[in-house]
Amino acid sequence: MFNRLFSWIESLVDPLPPEPPTVPPRGLVDFCWHYTRPFWPLLLAATLLSASIALLEVFLFAFLGDLVDLLAGADRAHFWQTYGDRLLWMAALALIALPLLNFISEAVVHQGLRGNFSMRIRWMAHRYLLRQSVDFFASDFAGRVATKVMQTALGVRDAVMRLTEVLVYVVIYFLGALLLVASADRWLIAPLLIWLAGYIAAGWYFIPKLGKLSEAQADLRSLVTGRVVDSYTNIPTVKLFAHADREDAYAKEGMEWMLSAVYRSMRMATLLTATLQALSGLLIFGMGAMSVWLWYQGDLSTGAIAFAVGLTLRMQGMSQWIIWEIATLFEDVGVVQDGIETIAREHAIKDAASATPLVVSAGAIRFEEVTFNYGKSVAAGERAVLDRLTLDIAPGEKVGLVGRSGAGKSTLTNLLLRFYDIERGRILIDGRDIAGVTQDSLHAAIGVVTQDTSLLHRSVLENIRYGKPDATLDEVMAASRKAHADEFIAALVDPAGRRGLDAHVGERGVKLSGGQRQRVAIARVLLKNAPILVLDEATSALDSEVEQAIQENLYALMEGKTVIAVAHRLSTIAAMDRLVIMDKGVIVEQGTHRELLDRGGLYATLWQRQSGGFLTDSVDQLLVN
Repeated sequence: MFNRLFSWIESLVDPLPPEPPTVPPRGLVDFCWHYTRPFWPLLLAATLLSASIALLEVFLFAFLGDLVDLLAGADRAHFWQTYGDRLLWMAALALIALPLLNFISEAVVHQGLRGNFSMRIRWMAHRYLLRQSVDFFASDFAGRVATKVMQTALGVRDAVMRLTEVLVYVVIYFLGALLLVASADRWLIAPLLIWLAGYIAAGWYFIPKLGKLSEAQADLRSLVTGRVVDSYTNIPTVKLFAHADREDAYAKEGMEWMLSAVYRSMRMATLLTATLQALSGLLIFGMGAMSVWLWYQGDLSTGAIAFAVGLTLRMQGMSQWIIWEIATLFEDVGVVQDGIETIAREHAIKDAASATPLVVSAGAIRFEEVTFNYGKSVAAGERAVLDRLTLDIAPGEKVGLVGRSGAGKSTLTNLLLRFYDIERGRILIDGRDIAGVTQDSLHAAIGVVTQDTSLLHRSVLENIRYGKPDATLDEVMAASRKAHADEFIAALVDPAGRRGLDAHVGERGVKLSGGQRQRVAIARVLLKNAPILVLDEATSALDSEVEQAIQENLYALMEGKTVIAVAHRLSTIAAMDRLVIMDKGVIVEQGTHRELLDRGGLYATLWQRQSGGFLTDSVDQLLVN
C-alpha cells in the first residue's frame, strides 16, 4: 500500500520531461521560478501541512499547561468523568493526528519534491548546456561546468523548500506561541519580543555576510573541481612530463583559495552561534524571571508557568536551527547566483526561428566572401583569420586544403560545421545558407574525422554506432572491417571483464592507442555515410601499412561525396581533384598536384620540404595543419 502511495506521489511531476529546454532567466527569483513552476502544487501542500503541524504542536504545549492546573485542583474521585473526553481527544491528537500529518508531509517532501525537484533541474540544465557552442566548453573546465549544474540544482531546490516550508513553519509556530503566551498574561510576551528583536538583528547582520562568503566558496569549489578533473583527464601528459608535483601545486593553489573562504565563513559562523547562545540564555532567564514575578503577584498559575517555560525551552532549541536554516538559505542563494552565470547564458550559436532541416541533394559547397576573426578586432596592417575568402566546391569534388600553420584551414572546416557564426559573408550547401538550417541536420549531413580523436567512455559498439544509432550488428562489424578495427577489437578486455565490442574504452578513449582510436573514429564515419566528408588528418595516427589499407576504403567511401581534406602528409591528398593553398586567411593557389608543382609557388615549396611525405622542421616553421 505504501509503495503504491509513494509511486503515485513520485509520478505527479515528471523529473525528466521530453520538451526542449529554454534559456533560463538571469534574475534570481525568475531563475528559481523557471525550475519551480511545475512543483508549486506540491510546495503549497507541504507548506499547509507544515503550518498545520506547527499549530498543533503549539496547541499541545498549551494543553500541557492546562493539564498542570487541572491536576493541581481536580477531584481525584471524579477526574476521569469530568476530563476523560478531553484527555482522549488530546491523546488522539498526539498519537494519530500529528503522526499522520507528519507522515503525509514527509511523503510529499521526500517522494514528491526532494528527489524529483533537483533531478528535473539537472536534466533541464544539462540539456540546455549540451547545446551550447564548442567555444563555450573550450573556455571553461568541463568539471567546473558539471559541478555548477549539480550544485545549482541542489541550491534551487533547497532554497525554495526552505523558504516555503521551514520559514512558514517558524512564522506560524512563533505567532501561535506569542498569542497563547499573551492569553496567559500579556507581560509574558515582553521577553519573547526582546529576544525576537535581538534575533532579527543578529540575522540582519550575519546572514548577508554568510551569503556572500558562500557565493565565493561555491565558485572556488567549482574551480578546485575543475583543476582536479583537468589533471585527471590529462593524466598521460602529467606522467610523461613527470609533473605530478606541478599538478599538486596547481590543485593546492585552488584549495588554498577555497580554504581561505571556508575559514572566513567558519569565523562568521562561530560568532553567529555565540550570539545566538547569548540570546537564548537571555530568553530563558527573562521568561523564567517574568513568570516567577507574575506568580508572586498572583497573576499567573502554575500551569501557565509550565506552559511558558516549556515553550521557551522548545523555542530556544529551535532558535539555533532556525537561524542556520536561514543562513543556509542564503548559502543556497549564493550557490544559485554563482550557477546562473554559467547556466543562464544565451546559446552563442542558435538555430534561426525559421530554420528548416538541410537536405543535401548534390553536395555543392560555396564559401562566399567569408571573413572571420574569432570576434577580435583586426589590427592595422594585419588580416583576419579568414579574410573575404571565396571558394566553390562542386558536387562530388574532392578538395585538399594546404597551408602553413595558422593559414585558416581548420577554421574553414569549423565554420562549415557552424561551430562558430561567420562575421561577414555566408556559407552555402546546395544553394542554402547554413545559417538558415537546423544545426542537427547540418551535422548529420557532414561526416568528420579529425586528428584529435575523442571517444566516449562507453563500449566500442556504442562508439561506432554513434555514427548510426539504429545500425545492426552486421553493419557495425562491416564498418569495423573496412576501418581495419576488427583486428584489435576482438582482443579487447576492459577491467570489468567486458570483451570485444562490449569493452569500454575509458575517458576520451584512453584505453586505446592513438591508431586504435583513429580506426574506431573512421569506422564511425563509414557507418554514418554522410554526403559530405571533412577529413582533418584522418589517418595521421596510423602506421603506413594500416593507413594504406584504410585509404583504399576511404577512397571508396568518397565516391559520389563532396570531400574536404586536410593533411600534414601532402602525399595523402596529392590525388585529390583539386588542391587549395591557403596563406594568412586567403587562397593563394589552386590546381591539381601536378599543376601546382609546375607553377613553383607555395605548394611546390612545401612539397620540396617534405621527406618521405612529411614536412620537416624549418626556420620558417612551414607546417601544414
